[in-house]
Amino acid sequence: MNHMKFESPDMTAQNIDRIAALFPNCVTEMPDENGKIKRAVNFELLKQMLSPDVVDGDEAYEFTWVGKKAAIVEANKPIRKTLRPVPKDETIPTGADSEGKPYCSSGSKNWDTTENLYVEGDNLEVLKLLQESYLGKVKMIYIDPPYNTGNDFIYADDFMRSQEEENAQMGMYDEDENRLFKNTDTNGRFHSDWCSMIYSRLMLARNLLTDDGVIFISIDDNEVSNLKKICDEVFGAHNYLNQFAWVSNITGRQISGCGAAKTYESVLVYCKNIASSYSLNVDISFAKEKMPDSYKGFNKDIRTDSRGSFAIGDTLYNHNRKFNEETRPNLVFSIFYNPQTEEITTGDIGEVKPGFVELPPHSNGDGTHKYHAWRWSKQKIANESYDLIVLPTSRDGYEIYTRIREFEKTLLKDIITNISNGDSEVQKLFDGKKYFDYPKSVDLLRTFIGAINDTNAIVMDFFSGSATTAHAVMQLNAEDGGHRKFIMVQLPEKCDEQSEAYKAGYKNICEIGKERIRRAGDKIKSESPMTTQDLDIGFRVLKLDDTNMKDVYYAPDDYNQGMLAALESNIKDDRTDLDLLFGCLIDWGLPLSLPYKSEQLGGCTVHTYNDGDLIACFDANIPESVVKEIAQRKPLRAVFRDSGFASSPAKINVFEIFKLYMPEDAGDITKRVRVI
Repeated sequence: MNHMKFESPDMTAQNIDRIAALFPNCVTEMPDENGKIKRAVNFELLKQMLSPDVVDGDEAYEFTWVGKKAAIVEANKPIRKTLRPVPKDETIPTGADSEGKPYCSSGSKNWDTTENLYVEGDNLEVLKLLQESYLGKVKMIYIDPPYNTGNDFIYADDFMRSQEEENAQMGMYDEDENRLFKNTDTNGRFHSDWCSMIYSRLMLARNLLTDDGVIFISIDDNEVSNLKKICDEVFGAHNYLNQFAWVSNITGRQISGCGAAKTYESVLVYCKNIASSYSLNVDISFAKEKMPDSYKGFNKDIRTDSRGSFAIGDTLYNHNRKFNEETRPNLVFSIFYNPQTEEITTGDIGEVKPGFVELPPHSNGDGTHKYHAWRWSKQKIANESYDLIVLPTSRDGYEIYTRIREFEKTLLKDIITNISNGDSEVQKLFDGKKYFDYPKSVDLLRTFIGAINDTNAIVMDFFSGSATTAHAVMQLNAEDGGHRKFIMVQLPEKCDEQSEAYKAGYKNICEIGKERIRRAGDKIKSESPMTTQDLDIGFRVLKLDDTNMKDVYYAPDDYNQGMLAALESNIKDDRTDLDLLFGCLIDWGLPLSLPYKSEQLGGCTVHTYNDGDLIACFDANIPESVVKEIAQRKPLRAVFRDSGFASSPAKINVFEIFKLYMPEDAGDITKRVRVI
């Protein structure tokens, strides 16, 4: 019987498989550091296979830094970790804080019904664990990573040339092997460490995006140029969508130094696939209320016809002089309008149609060409004339305009004004106390999330901080009745012991973020009780921790009888059924927010996840009757505890039972039934 792996996907092995499928001659074998033969890629041959020319030398247009190759390796490296569920306030420590020490914290809200997730742990490792469960399922990612100001924390990943070398040079680890450090500008790898940190995380994040997914990244001048180069490489320069200037401080930062007073931060936007993405739109009413300086001219002429309400749009002619009778001959013609019947048709320039007024194309004025082109073809005008309107001009003539049926939204401008930091928003939730520095504004995140135009989107933030993104998701759902879900990921970075947050009992940032979600959700529902009855304001808490399985470091000759007795169970003693269930969900790549139930069958506890996507029983001495009952329910997957069966024949019998009850098209039973 196959065992669960309980290891994040080996991205390198998967990439080699893809290369082997396309270029089998480029995949070879080589010894590893232990002399064992492993598959490898002949990159020199691969480069030649992908180039019509001979590739010589090292010169190429690329962005690189010290540690880039190691960051790629780090992103692809599998880990043996898990996410432990915390349905309620903990009674035992799980996970580790930013100093690597176990901690207890507050648990979930509405565990049984919510579809939202709050994950505590190093986001690089969490992203690895989510690779299969959320592959291609996240519609939008927003992150506000460290700006690399010299004072913010940077994740000290394994990007080093050698641990000993870097420890000596940089002091990245203390005696407790802490993984966080302050990346000061005196660090010889000041930019390189930041680039490595963000690069590996963006590589993994891209995999999670839907084909039409979009990522928003807040950044300031310290690393914006480097970040854009990294995003060009990870997502493709052709998938660049926009760079927003968020004017967070219109008065400017009046501090001593060179240059002008800084008023804005940047938000870079990339999509997974530009061909599948769409325009970023904003609600006009919201934009005019929140950003009046930018949208003060958006007063539409609203009218009604037999098809409903519409707004007067732009004129139909193309304002660009490059589109003329030479470049677009099929779009240069006359439009004819009957003032009595309001009929609209087309014809040749200069043609006479009784009862109709000719609307010839506008004069070009470039000195060479005679006409502008129209924006619509003859066929489109014939098919959709109901979305055109002809209005009289002040010169006793006529002009033709489009009718806009969806006029509540407009293209989002690349400058975001009148929206400041979210300090006051957070302080109001925490009774006027300031527990978090420079949180992002709910209005800013609501603007970006609303621009995606998907009311069922999964929204992820893996630098969640004060959890503004979660707050914005709930707020927007309350406004438009959407069912967006959020996934927040945050390292439990310890609060400064002198801070107001620490004195109030919030020992790490995760505690502030979770409490902010609780209070924000309750506030949103209390403000609109009639329309938010079904609003999801809960979240499942999951914590990054070591694998559920015991580590084995001994060779067979090293075992004694006492050790063998201790290893009768390969599962760590402090792990619950729920820990094991969620470990299996991750290993099998199932979403972590779906409903499940637990019940007693034949004296055993049986867990059913999402109506049969997975059925699990982790009891010892599982009777055959329970196995039969589970098989009769025809689950897509089933998992049992290895030690739950008295002998190997008993395990083999499980397959035979499942073969008996499963449908003929069920496929390979060995792939559907496993043990841990």
